Amino acid sequence: MRKKKAPLIWEGIEIKEAGAKGKSIAQAPDGKALLVTHAVPGDRVKVRVTKKKRRYWEARTLEVEQPSPHRVVPKCVHFGVCGGCKWQQTDYSYQLQFKQEEVLQNLRRIGGIEPETLLPILGAKEHFYYRNKMEFSFSSNRWLTEDEMQGGDIDRNGVGFHLPGMWDKILDLEECHLQAEPSNRIRHFIRDYAKDNKLAFFNPRTQEGFLRTLMIRNSSIGQWMVLIQFYQEDKAAREALLTALLEAFPEITSLLYVINGKANDTLYDLRIENFHGPGFIEEEMEGLRFKIQPKSFYQTNSAQAYALYKVVREFASLKGDELVYDLYTGTGTIAQFVAAKAGKVIGIESVPDAIADAKENAVNNKITNVEFTTGDMKEVFTEDFLNNHGTPDVVITDPPRDGMHKKVVEQLLKAGPERIVYVSCNSATQARDLEMLKEQYKVIKSQAVDLFPHTHHIENVVLLERC
Repeated sequence: MRKKKAPLIWEGIEIKEAGAKGKSIAQAPDGKALLVTHAVPGDRVKVRVTKKKRRYWEARTLEVEQPSPHRVVPKCVHFGVCGGCKWQQTDYSYQLQFKQEEVLQNLRRIGGIEPETLLPILGAKEHFYYRNKMEFSFSSNRWLTEDEMQGGDIDRNGVGFHLPGMWDKILDLEECHLQAEPSNRIRHFIRDYAKDNKLAFFNPRTQEGFLRTLMIRNSSIGQWMVLIQFYQEDKAAREALLTALLEAFPEITSLLYVINGKANDTLYDLRIENFHGPGFIEEEMEGLRFKIQPKSFYQTNSAQAYALYKVVREFASLKGDELVYDLYTGTGTIAQFVAAKAGKVIGIESVPDAIADAKENAVNNKITNVEFTTGDMKEVFTEDFLNNHGTPDVVITDPPRDGMHKKVVEQLLKAGPERIVYVSCNSATQARDLEMLKEQYKVIKSQAVDLFPHTHHIENVVLLERC
């Protein structure tokens, strides 16, 4: 039998700077880069090496020998185990500083872009309880602490988040500070009710069980949606649980469920059943109402979404007669938000359900100068589309993390709008696209908006004007 190698431990490691995806950067004793989890720039730490690569090492912090001035005490008891909120031990002002620098460096290194004006990052006023959508999983094989593994008969049922790198292990959450109450209380109620009534928690390995996932959504106007995903139908058990939940939490606006016997948890191809309420909740922004159904996309930080949309509208500088294209419009929130300042807004989106929501919201909001089209962006946004709908004066584009398809960028160059407002959740792919656009456009302004405190994620808005 081969002897197990002793773990490689290094002491006195000086953490130099923040890195990608919540890791920090140091220098290993051999001079290679060292990526360290649960460390803050300015820390001196003791680490355990977890991975060796040709050009760098990876390690996790075992002990903070000397704390950084940027280090704070994490709020959550699950910090360090849960895969979320990886920067919770870092002062929020420093998080913003790093995010701002990351955006600027991506624009410079990848896009060769130097904005004429770099506006200060817009930080969130609320650093906790800012999310309006949370998704949890049930498991009959939850993650156990070392102390629990040494014990005897342990209850393995739990509901919470998948642990990083462990698709079948759930961290049973006692608390989560991402969504306001009664989110935690709802999750605890369902967990405790299920245990008391012997309802089976789902096992993803054996594909057995009853309770599968839980979605909780809320809005800034106090509406709540709860959606429980069951692996199989048991009408008596299901109705008893949903009835008990509604009695305990009468503030629930819409209580929904879905039966999913597939191998995966996705519900976008499934029929959602309505147990109580209208089947949706609503969000409000400057008097506009947006219906949010269980499959609808809406920015998960309502307050910062409003801040983001105001930046977009300001950058667009609309006078009232412009034809505006809103690419990747989703449920049409940006299109409707800027419509009062435009002559006409045309939104394009690939998801039919999203476009259906956009059209319904526009009718409910009595907005008559918007039009929505469904289809793959690179197939819809063509010369024929421009000939039929007119050449835009302004284009707003908010693509997914992968950025815009090359054909879409090429068509933008052909269309030649006076201004382009580019919203991105990935400044690296944004910078790549800007590099292709810079032959005809100059970057006038750039402003980052933080929708996700305590994470590495950041939104960035760029204004381009035709040269």
